[in-house]
Amino acid sequence: MVCALGAAVCFGTASVLQAMAARAAARPGGGSGVDAALFLRAVRQWRYLAGLGLDAVGFVLQIIALRHVPIYAVGAALAASLAVTAVVAARLLGMRLSRLEWGAVGVVCAGLLMLGLASGEEGSGTGTPALELGLLVVAALVLVVGAVAGRLPDGSRALVLGLAAGTGFGVVEVAVRLIDSVTLRELRNPALYALLLGGAAAFLLLTSALQRGSVTAATAGLVLGETIGPALVGVAWLGDRPREGLAWLAVTGFAVAVAGSLALSRFGEPEP
Repeated sequence: MVCALGAAVCFGTASVLQAMAARAAARPGGGSGVDAALFLRAVRQWRYLAGLGLDAVGFVLQIIALRHVPIYAVGAALAASLAVTAVVAARLLGMRLSRLEWGAVGVVCAGLLMLGLASGEEGSGTGTPALELGLLVVAALVLVVGAVAGRLPDGSRALVLGLAAGTGFGVVEVAVRLIDSVTLRELRNPALYALLLGGAAAFLLLTSALQRGSVTAATAGLVLGETIGPALVGVAWLGDRPREGLAWLAVTGFAVAVAGSLALSRFGEPEP
């Protein structure tokens, strides 16, 4: 759980740096959809590179966490990176957190505390070939949906891009549990390619979502996509369970942490 929280700190800080770089790299009058060239422009800036470095560290910590605690606990901890984002943005961008936003940070911490107390060890399920192939299909669909989202109206574009990016990150969470080790045998495992495709698609879509549109909608979609689906897969297919007699505390903690993260998703919304 400590590794999951460390990953949240890395991802939350990286989000602020990448958002600053993505908006600085945006060209006036440019489109608001998926823009691969935007990534190439952003990656030339030190802030984006620093964010990628933090993402790499966070990913390693995420893998360690997924090997020891259930997916639902890791997913909620990663959603809590929004609390880190709010605090870091207040520091780097000179924004001020309202009492409501500080309260949401406290709610997220309370939810994670409940999850930490209630979470058992990771499930013993190894998944099925159908699940592995299904992950690869979902990862491909994430990229397709992101491409289509560029043509949507402003009101729904950011939400769909954020939801697709969150789904891509969710694919990564589940895929990590389905890969035993990087060996020649695992090269035939569709989950390995789902991890690579889902992660790459998620990075591209999140960069495009942060360029323009509603930050609130994008981050809310991101939280929903990377928490609910993977948590259900972990419980239904991989045997994730809470400690004996503490299922109610795990469910409550998960709901509280995600609700607090969604409340924080409105932080940093630019004025019209």
